[in-house]
Amino acid sequence: MDKLKEIIRDIDDFPKAGIIFKDITTLLADATSFQRVIDLMGHRYLDKQIDLVVGIEARGFLTGAALAYKLNTGVVLVRKPGKLPNKTFQEQYTLEYGTDALEIHQDAIKP
Repeated sequence: MDKLKEIIRDIDDFPKAGIIFKDITTLLADATSFQRVIDLMGHRYLDKQIDLVVGIEARGFLTGAALAYKLNTGVVLVRKPGKLPNKTFQEQYTLEYGTDALEIHQDAIKP
């Protein structure tokens, strides 16, 4: 686990001063590390009844899709406003450097 933490690059003052951005592109580029992350995440849920994995913009698309494949489930995308073509639910949230919102298709998750 420590090796996985070490491979993720810290970018100081991005996207603004005082923020340390966790750049996972270094982890994604290393096949062994990326597979290990997905295996670790998937192991936790292999014995659970999972229907969908939700991937949140944009890094979550990559890990969410890989995890859904491992768990043999579908994947649902949560996107920034205006990126999904159908009716959506929206939730606003606060970050260290401002506010934003995310949207999901209203019909993406069925009861």
